[in-house]
Amino acid sequence: MNKILISILVLLLLTMGCEKEIDTTFLITKNSIGKLEKGSLARDLEVIFDQDSIVKDTVKLLQGFGATKIKIFEKGGTHLFTLTPSNDSIPVIENINVRDARFQTENGIGINSTFKDIKAKYAIKKIQTSLNNVVVFVKNSDVYFTIDKKELPSSLQYTSSVNIEAVQIPDAAKIKYMMVGWESF
Repeated sequence: MNKILISILVLLLLTMGCEKEIDTTFLITKNSIGKLEKGSLARDLEVIFDQDSIVKDTVKLLQGFGATKIKIFEKGGTHLFTLTPSNDSIPVIENINVRDARFQTENGIGINSTFKDIKAKYAIKKIQTSLNNVVVFVKNSDVYFTIDKKELPSSLQYTSSVNIEAVQIPDAAKIKYMMVGWESF
């Protein structure tokens, strides 16, 4: 009886030690997006993305200003994301516009998801209306989503003064932009 109990215990310990490693290459978490971490310095991008292509606004750089937008491309040409650094004396990455559908949150939401998917995985914090879009902010996350007003019923498409609520956004509404905002770092 003791041998069986010891065998079961050893088997349990072995299976707990063989936990599957998660691939974080395209994972968006509270503190990272792929290889990029919250608080990453703009000057370190060449090191972080040494296998990828980095495109900066050369006009701004030649004028002595920091780049306002930095595009990161995979070596094959796929646009991964566009980064916006802060205006601080030592710029950190503040905003990320996710462009590649392989990037997904820990809840499985990416740019190919719909508003129904967002509602199923997140609690809606706030919806902000602009001229052409609605921006959906979710609770407990730095990720937010932009939906084109063309995805809304026609009565809501041509006004910017109306506060749009979650029940007014169709479940099938597609995500136009998926952003990560780290301004509060």
